Amino acid sequence: MNTNVQHSAALAGRILLALIFIISGYGKLKGYDATAAYMASKGLPLVALLLPLTILIELGGGLLIAIGWNARWVAAATFLFLIPVTLVFHNPAGLDAAQAQGQTIQLLKNISIMGGMLGLFAFGPGRFSIESWKSA
Repeated sequence: MNTNVQHSAALAGRILLALIFIISGYGKLKGYDATAAYMASKGLPLVALLLPLTILIELGGGLLIAIGWNARWVAAATFLFLIPVTLVFHNPAGLDAAQAQGQTIQLLKNISIMGGMLGLFAFGPGRFSIESWKSA
């Protein structure tokens, strides 16, 4: 395969992978109080600490992945972040059928994103990234 195609695909993949986190993190920032209340309703302790960290990982990490700066380590951190998030917020166990179906879709979405993060961790951001330009 042509290396320009490979690196262009890596860039597009990084941006598409990052987009959900950028949008979600921005949404949490805009709806800070409502998000804090939702997190508290799920029984999470230390919401005052966890919500800013969540926004940092989602919005900050998403932007770093999109531009390709420290992308491998941000992908690894995001992968680890998604484990408890998926278990707490997208567990279909004990829900009625309609809710369980929706949460199963969300669970599978997160598992798919985790696969993308592992791919980014394993293979790096590609040539069209801040990381590559800094080392050139």
